[in-house]
Amino acid sequence: MDVFDILDRLVAFPSVAGKANGDIAGWIEAYLAEQGAKVALLPGPEGDRSNLFATIGPADVPGYILSGHMDVVPACEPQWSSSPFALRRDGDRLYGRGTTDMKGFLAAALAAAPMLAGLRLARPIHLAFSYDEEIGCRGVPHLIARLSEFCAKPLGVIVGEPSGMRAVRGHKGKAAARVTIRGRSGHSSRPDLGLNAIHAMADVLGTVVGEAGGLTHGPFDAAFEPPYSSLQAGVIAGGQSVNIIPDTCTLDLEARAVPGIDPTSLLAPVKARTEACETDGFRVEWTPLSAYPALSLPQDAPLAALLQKLTGQTPLAAVSYGTEAGLYQAAGFDAIICGPGDIGRAHKPDEYIFASELTACRQMIEALGARCAA
Repeated sequence: MDVFDILDRLVAFPSVAGKANGDIAGWIEAYLAEQGAKVALLPGPEGDRSNLFATIGPADVPGYILSGHMDVVPACEPQWSSSPFALRRDGDRLYGRGTTDMKGFLAAALAAAPMLAGLRLARPIHLAFSYDEEIGCRGVPHLIARLSEFCAKPLGVIVGEPSGMRAVRGHKGKAAARVTIRGRSGHSSRPDLGLNAIHAMADVLGTVVGEAGGLTHGPFDAAFEPPYSSLQAGVIAGGQSVNIIPDTCTLDLEARAVPGIDPTSLLAPVKARTEACETDGFRVEWTPLSAYPALSLPQDAPLAALLQKLTGQTPLAAVSYGTEAGLYQAAGFDAIICGPGDIGRAHKPDEYIFASELTACRQMIEALGARCAA
């Protein structure tokens, strides 16, 4: 199968984050086993989702991990020109959910597997495919925790998120949480008998706005746009009718932190203000939604030099979006981003990738294999 046939099969699996993924993981497992790879499915605690780890070459020698996620975001938008889970080709463009983010990278890695298996690899190439990346990198920590069971400590991890096939050394960390405030309902004509959850949330929201403004004063990292950490309220909901005292209000918020700052620490003042609402009789809940650390690979790291040779381009210092690379680095492994596609095409109707980008990615992986065989 060539890279386009493989992408066609992968897109056909509606592997939306948060749902069972046995179909796509099972197909990849069978395909890689046919190529002679050592493959393991690693079930997560959810019971219906698995990570996948495969090795081509000697597992007891340090090598390289090609990392990607099997899940995609939903494709419910009515603006799709064709079925999002049926690959459609129009010239050099290949349309479908996940083509860019990031089944294109998976397809390129899988298409390179037969060539890699035919080499006498002195250093192994591993494939680490995770689940539920799109809802907070929930699957990959379970995979990372078990890496020592399956391979020697890798020399580096290449995370194939869409970067236009130019390597990227850094990204911000992220933490997200949901605030729920519960008060007491009643008729709006007697506000003295109720507890207005929206009014209480207004104080919490004010803290978010104030803290966000303070972050613009630094610390700074010029590699990023904006060059400082950020905090924002993303979703707020509450109330039923204008003449009913709202008894519940929820707020989803996120922080994005420059390297050196723990993103969860940026949420701490908001959490404290939320908990203070309890003194006024409200019941509050603080629910973490996701968290991953920043990535910051040094400019002189061997992995950065390797990717420059493989791609012919100097790695970028940083991008605005986040990836699983920060989690690999936090676990003690050098990590870098490099994959086909453009993040600007992801998470929207008529997501697409160029056929030439898939070819370039497969060639980069095969070039890595050639170096590992030297």
